[in-house]
Amino acid sequence: MIIEGLRGKLTANRDLSGLTWLRVGGQADYLFQPADIADLQLVLRQLPADVEIFPMGVGSNLIVRDGGLRAVVIRLGRGFNGIEIEGDQITAGAAALDAHVAKRAADAGLDLSFLRTIPGSIGGAVRMNAGCYGSYIADVFVSAQIVTRTGELLEITARDLQFQYRQTAFPAGAVLVSATLRGTQADPKNLHDRMAEQLKKRDESQPTKERSAGSTFRNPAGFSSTGRADDVQDLKAWKVIDDAGMRGARVGGAQMSEKHSNFMINAGGASAADLESLGEKVRKKVYANSGITLEWEIMRVGEPLSD
Repeated sequence: MIIEGLRGKLTANRDLSGLTWLRVGGQADYLFQPADIADLQLVLRQLPADVEIFPMGVGSNLIVRDGGLRAVVIRLGRGFNGIEIEGDQITAGAAALDAHVAKRAADAGLDLSFLRTIPGSIGGAVRMNAGCYGSYIADVFVSAQIVTRTGELLEITARDLQFQYRQTAFPAGAVLVSATLRGTQADPKNLHDRMAEQLKKRDESQPTKERSAGSTFRNPAGFSSTGRADDVQDLKAWKVIDDAGMRGARVGGAQMSEKHSNFMINAGGASAADLESLGEKVRKKVYANSGITLEWEIMRVGEPLSD
């Protein structure tokens, strides 16, 4: 593929397994790492309209199937990780890590502490309305910049995204390049102390040293039309998984964590097929036991290996 004026890096047949936290997945037709917004616009304008694109963050909530992706995977890097603060607003590049945004905000006396324990980057957090401890991106979102599939730079609002629990109406084919969030004023020391306590609790209850992709399934209760979600509800995915006897269940190298049963881990040598098969086995067992249909929180993309 020839792109006139390209300044970033375009790699053909790029293996994606090393770019996901679960360390599984096949090749993408191309991996594009743009130098900056103008470079991203240039490439999207020149790509044929029938070429699929897939924006990829840090791979923290993703299974790429073993057959790979017939697409141009777009991975934003150093040119998209800036963090700027003005008044009570924080503008972060899509590649800025959630944890870094939370810490920089706290330094400035702004409360975005719920982001501290969320794995991944701001681009993914906005797209999936990430949240914890009863706070969500929807609560603090001001606006975002996107580049459309035809290379146009646009600003979008909460009305455009239609925030719901763990999902948004993000424009098809677009790439999110930055987001502006609003934090409430708070004492910096209190914010850092709170985040330290949150990290301690997370490490005590979740398999943070293992290869995982965060929560495997959405919690089954607490949906609402306002996007308020269920971290404060009683019914949790880990509980119905436990009740179905699936804590520690395995398929090949894939395992539901003994430490937290809603975390799927690559216990060693797992394929994407192992992980997805285990997830589907858990869903079937939970449905048979409780009548509850768990919904995947981990995004699964690409093609299985052909026979």
